[in-house]
Amino acid sequence: MTELWNWRIDGAAPVEVYPALAEALGRVVMPLAVADPVRLPAYAVVCDVWEAPGAYGTVVDCYGVPERLPELPSIAALARLLDRNCLMRDDTLDAGRHLLVAPDGTIRPVHFDVVETDDGEVLSGQRLCTVADPRCRGWSQCHRSRWAPDSVAPALAAA
Repeated sequence: MTELWNWRIDGAAPVEVYPALAEALGRVVMPLAVADPVRLPAYAVVCDVWEAPGAYGTVVDCYGVPERLPELPSIAALARLLDRNCLMRDDTLDAGRHLLVAPDGTIRPVHFDVVETDDGEVLSGQRLCTVADPRCRGWSQCHRSRWAPDSVAPALAAA
C-alpha cells in the first residue's frame, strides 16, 4: 500500500524543495514532470512541487510514499532542512484546519480562511486553534481531532 502526502511550505522555492525532500525522506525524489514509470527505481518517491497564491504558497504532493515511512517525522525533517514552517492536513474534515510544523519540530493546530480558485486552494488569515476562539469551542470538529485546540507537541515529530 502506498500513501499520498500533501504539504504546504511558507515561502520556499521549488528548486530548494526537491533536494531537501530527498534528504528528509531518505529516498530518491523524482519530479512528477520527468518521472518515467518504466525507469523509476523501486525506492523512489514521485513529487510535484509548485507555487500557488496565498499563504504557504509552495505546495508539495508526494505520490507513492511507502506506508512504513512516517509522515510527521518526514515533514518535521523538511521544515528543519528548509528552516521554514510547513503545513499538513490534520485528522478532521475541516478544509481550513491544518497542523503547523515548525523548523524545531513543534506541531500545533492552526486554522486558515480557504478560498477555492482555478489555481487551487488559497490560504489566508492564519490563526491558532484555541478554545479562546468561539469557532473552536464546544462541538466543533477541533475537539474530535487528536490535535485538540491549544495543543502543542514540542519536537514530537523529531522523536
